Amino acid sequence: MEDSSLDDLRGKVAVVTGGGSGIGRELALACAREGMRVALADVDEPGMAETTRLMGAAESLAVRCDVSKESDVESLAADAYARFGAVHLLFNNAGVAVCGPAWTTTAEEWQWVLGVNLMGVAHGIRAFVPRMLKQGEACHVVNTASAAGLISVAGSSIYCVSKHAVVTLSECLAHELGREGARIGVSVLCPAFVPTGIHESARNRPPELATDNPLGEPYAKMVKKAVESGRISAAEIATITLDAVKAGRFYVIPHAKIKALVEMRMQDIVQGRAPTDSTPRADDPPPTPSQGRGNKRAPSPLGEGRGEAP
Repeated sequence: MEDSSLDDLRGKVAVVTGGGSGIGRELALACAREGMRVALADVDEPGMAETTRLMGAAESLAVRCDVSKESDVESLAADAYARFGAVHLLFNNAGVAVCGPAWTTTAEEWQWVLGVNLMGVAHGIRAFVPRMLKQGEACHVVNTASAAGLISVAGSSIYCVSKHAVVTLSECLAHELGREGARIGVSVLCPAFVPTGIHESARNRPPELATDNPLGEPYAKMVKKAVESGRISAAEIATITLDAVKAGRFYVIPHAKIKALVEMRMQDIVQGRAPTDSTPRADDPPPTPSQGRGNKRAPSPLGEGRGEAP
């Protein structure tokens, strides 16, 4: 593969979906500090305006974009290339979340979450990667998944499905670009709990998809508490992510402790044992990868900012 290094970001162009809040905002600010030009995308126009203000003198573009809609993402790509002439760094970051047991999930929840979390990434890849290939310069794609894309958590079936899909989509993309010898690197960002507004993502939910899981509220309260108590800030996540881009690192897992739970899940699979509930209660002793924990219900390790809703 030709060199796809992006160790020097000054003067390059970044596109950030979900740029109106949370990790998306912090990614945009981090890119601006690196001297990049930044295109923001979100359905939250006031949020994008605030991100633009915080970026100061950085050259930027704000595009209202519903990432669940192919036409919106295609228009975003066209606008970014028309304005800047190139895109070097794509953050498919927009995301939303719902909670509750799988058997009471609603069709509307599936459509909303998969539309934003999964199809938003797919649309981003389809709209930007062909242009990057034609561009011929070193580029990089960062897809925001979650620790919930590496483990499976009670009460977060739809969210986990969407994030597991983003992880494997990112892995496939990296394999395929490698076979092409493309100068495009790939990273998948998998944070755990980060204090953002992800638990408030329903504020951007379209009315026609507003039917909630009737048993979701207890899980939502647990997630809200966990998100608000996150110890790594969105700004720190952004710094870690840009460092990974510069280093060409694929897996970006800011919360190191999650790796033990990922190993445990892999051992469950390899050893053919029942899946261990990935999130312990506060009074549980820490497990080892060689032993299961038993089934304990707990909230999901949500990772990304509030982002966009369809």
